[in-house]
Amino acid sequence: MKTAKNIFLIGPMGAGKTTIGRGVAKILKMEFLDSDREIEERTGASIPLIFELEGEAGFRARESVVIDDLSRRTGIVLATGGGAILDPKNRNCLAARGFVIYLHAALETLLKRTARDHHRPLLQTDDPAARLAQLVKQRDPLYREIADLIVETGERAAGSVVRDIVKQINN
Repeated sequence: MKTAKNIFLIGPMGAGKTTIGRGVAKILKMEFLDSDREIEERTGASIPLIFELEGEAGFRARESVVIDDLSRRTGIVLATGGGAILDPKNRNCLAARGFVIYLHAALETLLKRTARDHHRPLLQTDDPAARLAQLVKQRDPLYREIADLIVETGERAAGSVVRDIVKQINN
């Protein structure tokens, strides 16, 4: 198994990247980082505001800089935004600089987890279910392309997923 000097969590919104990432980092005594939070801290603006002012392209440009910067660190668990893998440079950075874990969940689960979250600009549409289905269909092959490990989060408790990941990494 590839050495886990860094662990990068990828997957769609609602897959549990932040929650599971915090748990993995705590057990492995690594620093936890979230690329979306880092973007907000660096800009002083929320993700929805960045989308409103700069559009998705502006946000993705900022995201690429943050992914490049954070992925150069050592000893981190990084939860990436769901669309981070759209940029080939981001995929290359993640694949080359750490152990990439794709957190996968069924569309129905993702819909349940994101239903009341108004902090997700791409789901602020008349039909968030159709939009999420479109995003998952587009992005799933890209997640799989760089994943060293695919973990089903589904209806499982976060602690169970965390323990499974730690067990896989330590083997």
